[in-house]
This record gives sequence, C-alpha cells and structure tokens, in this order.
Amino acid sequence: MKNNILKVHPADNVIVALTDLKRGQEVELDGVKYTLADDIKAKHKFTTEALQEGDEVTMYGVLVGKAKQAIPKGGVIATSNLRHAADGYQLGQRKTSWVIPNVASYQQKTFNGYHRADGSVGTANYWLIIPLVFCENRNVEVLREALQEDLGYGRPRKYQQFTQNLVDLYKSGKSAEEILNADFSGASSQHEDNRMFKNVDGVKFLLHDGGCGGTRQDATALCGLLAGYITHANVAGATILSLGCQNAQVSILQEEIAKRDPSFSKPLYILEQQKIGKETDLISAAIRQTFAGLMIANQNERKPAPLSKLCIGLECGGSDGFSGISANPAIGYTSDLLVALGGSVILAEFPELCGVEQEMSDRCMNESDANRFISLIRTYNERATAVGSGFDMNPSPGNIKDGLITDAIKSAGAAKKAGTSPVAAVLDYPEKVTKPGLNLLCTPGNDVESTTAEVGSGANIVLFTTGLGTPTGNPITPVVKLSSNTILYNKMPDIIDVNTGTIIDGEETIEEAGKRILDYVISVASGETKVAAVRNGQDDFIIWKRGVSL
Repeated sequence: MKNNILKVHPADNVIVALTDLKRGQEVELDGVKYTLADDIKAKHKFTTEALQEGDEVTMYGVLVGKAKQAIPKGGVIATSNLRHAADGYQLGQRKTSWVIPNVASYQQKTFNGYHRADGSVGTANYWLIIPLVFCENRNVEVLREALQEDLGYGRPRKYQQFTQNLVDLYKSGKSAEEILNADFSGASSQHEDNRMFKNVDGVKFLLHDGGCGGTRQDATALCGLLAGYITHANVAGATILSLGCQNAQVSILQEEIAKRDPSFSKPLYILEQQKIGKETDLISAAIRQTFAGLMIANQNERKPAPLSKLCIGLECGGSDGFSGISANPAIGYTSDLLVALGGSVILAEFPELCGVEQEMSDRCMNESDANRFISLIRTYNERATAVGSGFDMNPSPGNIKDGLITDAIKSAGAAKKAGTSPVAAVLDYPEKVTKPGLNLLCTPGNDVESTTAEVGSGANIVLFTTGLGTPTGNPITPVVKLSSNTILYNKMPDIIDVNTGTIIDGEETIEEAGKRILDYVISVASGETKVAAVRNGQDDFIIWKRGVSL
C-alpha cells in the first residue's frame, strides 16, 4: 500500500499530501506521527512543527518561504500564511561530481533519424516557410493555402463532420435546445496519409509579430532564432519571405546562419517582395522553389544514429504540487541517462530557477559559465523587478491552487528536470547548443516562448511535464507530454503521451520511470510513435522580445 504523505528531503519542515487528508487525521511517516490542524488537499503541504512569524520553510532541502503569521504543527501552508523567500547566491566552488547511471543496456541502441551534412541527426524532416517580418504573414498564409492540402499536409479536420451534423439539424428545423442535446458521439473523421513526399513530414509556417518596429537587438535575436530553426537537424530547407525595408534584414539572417553552420548547404530560397514587385510573381516563385526544395528533401531517408545525437529540451507547464516529485525528477533521470550516453539536454526557464541559483551555478564545470549564469539570472530578475514583476510573481493561479505556493517551491521542483549531471555550458537566447551534456539556456518561463527557444537552440525532442494539462507543441520538434499524476493522464488522453503518476501511485520508482521515458523518446525519435501534439497539429511558435516576460 502506498504512503499518503511524502517528505521530499530530510531537511524539510513541510510534508506533501499525496491524497486528500482531513483535519484531526493522524498520519505517520518514518515512525513520526502528525495530527493535522487543517484539511490538506492532495498536492499541498503541511508543517512538521509549529512556526512563528518570520520562521523559514524548507522544501527540497532549500529555503522556499517564510511564515507571514504563526502556523501550527500540522497546519497547511498557503498564500495567506507564507511568503516567497529564497537564499542568496554568489560564485562558489565547483561541485561537478555526480553518480553516473548505468547505461550498459543503452550503449548499442540507436534511433532512425535524418542525417545532415553538419553531422547532426533529425528526429523529423520538415520544410519551413518563414516571414522575416510580420508584414509578410499574409503572403505566408497564401502559401499555406496553396501548398498544404494539395501536397497532403493539411491538418486533420476532426470537427468538420460535427459542424455538418449541426447544419443538417438546423436545416431540418430543430430548435436550439434540441441541437444542444443532440448526440454525435458516434461521428468520427479519418485522416489519411496522402503526402506526396513520403520522407518529408510536413511544410511548416512560422508566423510571428517581429522583424520591425522594435529594437535592433530584437531584430538580431529574431534572425538568430530563425537561423536556429533553418539550421536545425529536423529541417531539410526553407523558403524565406522578406519585404525588404524591415530591421530584420536578409544579411543579418545569413550572418546568423553562418554562425551556427559555417558550411551551410541546405536548400534555402530567399524572396524579397520589394525587389520582385507583384504579389503573383512573388507567390508563384515561392511555390515553384518550395516544390523543388521538397523534391530534394524527399531524397533523405531515416538511417540509424547513436543516442548521442539526441538533444532533449526539458520543459514544464501547467505544473502542480506533484510535478516536482514525479514528472520532473523522472525526466531528470532521463536527462542523466542521455548525458551519460554523450547526448545533450537543455534546461531553460530562468525565472523557474529562483532559489536554486547557488546549486546550478556550483554545478557549472568552469567559473566563466558560473559567472555568466549568475549575471544572466540577476540581470533578468532586476529587469522584471523594475517593472513590478519579479520572479516571486511567477506562479500562476493554477500553480497556486494545486500546491505551488511560492516561486521558490515551484522553482525547486522545476529544477529537478535537470537531473544531477554537471552543467557543460550556459547559453543566452537564442544561442545554439554546441556541447554534449547539460546546457542552461536563458529563456522566460512562458511555456511556448521557452519551448520555441529550446528548439531554436537545437532540441530535436522536447520532454514537457504538466500537472494540470497543456496542449503546447512545436512546428518542427516532437513535444512529449508527461503527466505528473494519473488523474490527469486519464482525464486528457488526447494531449498526454506518458504518465508518471505511477510514481505517486507507488507503482514504479523515479529511475524506472526515467528509463521508460528514454525508451519512449527513442521510439518517437525514430518516427515509430507520433506524439499527441503532432497528431493534433499543435504548432506553437512565439518569439521572445527581450522585454520582461516570465
């Protein structure tokens, strides 16, 4: 029988409720009994001792808050009695030793991917159509109309028949009440694979609101991000639409591409509207060149590659009180496995490292990276604080409702995604991963901005944990959704791929779940398993302007 409470770290003075607990109920852990002073909902925490105003609250072995008022032993912690607090940080000694997991069973395993000229290997094969400025978004949409359906890349129209059924009822004279109560549960739609180019997974359109009107730094960052996508292992080539007069000039994009791949050789077609003239000439040239590019891209076939060619982005969104004790530690172990195999992982979301800055900086393999991490995170927090939105304001209403009372609690659990390996490199947005091992990437905590950035830095798979449910995906990289609890997995099977609630349920260990996740990743990377975000056409893409975004 599983326990109904959990103490995450021996030094903690709060305990997590794994199930709903009642006031006056007596619970026991490691021979110590606690009588609850309040009702404690699953995912929330209660104190192991009586606290006075100003007393520290510790979870995951770190400071996560201070009492705003007296809290009795066995009392629930909430926004009403706990405020955010975290320890300070500074450059410390290197702490890079770690227990390397046994990866003997994975040494000879491979995945079937798309090999690129620069030595990278893709888990997918996409063609991109990208506007250099928002003024070209409409022309990109015209290209979508012209290309997607006829080439067999149209999105599944799951609800077309549903709408048609409603139209038929309306035409037959049914009332609004009858239409509201109509049962179409038996209706379904099939989406056949009619791709003309069987080795090309799709044509993706990266609409955005940047490229002009902002700062020159914004334009350069946008070109860097787009260059990251163009040079990405999951991309075969790209068609670029430029207006001509915008800040994000073609020359800047070409410079950023050269930074990431000096010997860049993929098909790349750049069309400038102000040079070409008429829309019909622009669109017809773009269609012709894209079609030729797809013919070239289709010649590439999946071939075996070592697991060291995987670069995994680590992400969380819609987190709950179980995320930091099930899903995040599980992918943290997956991360350690991949690092031991010579692969790369990316931990981003700097606002969600509040309270664990000392640990992460100490894990940097050299002092220059540790100093860079400290500088990036301090500057980011100072900019946020200057406009009244410091890192302490990061938890969302959904986070708080499900047990993440302070940013430090949320962050300490979020950091578990990084496992225990040393930090190989610290990157600023939108730099590219060039080293194997754990990479720290400065991004917001915003789900889509951060996922977009991780992929731009080279992630060819993203592991995305959630406790509340989120449909986030990416245009070119499979985003694997992992639920922190079994209730969510059963409630939203259309957007969740993997359940780690099995850890909470006592059915498997973190290490067992981590290995199961790596096996799933290999299947996805080989094209054998299509994740929910891909099936649902969830192509989220949001650029980060270096203003404040948490």
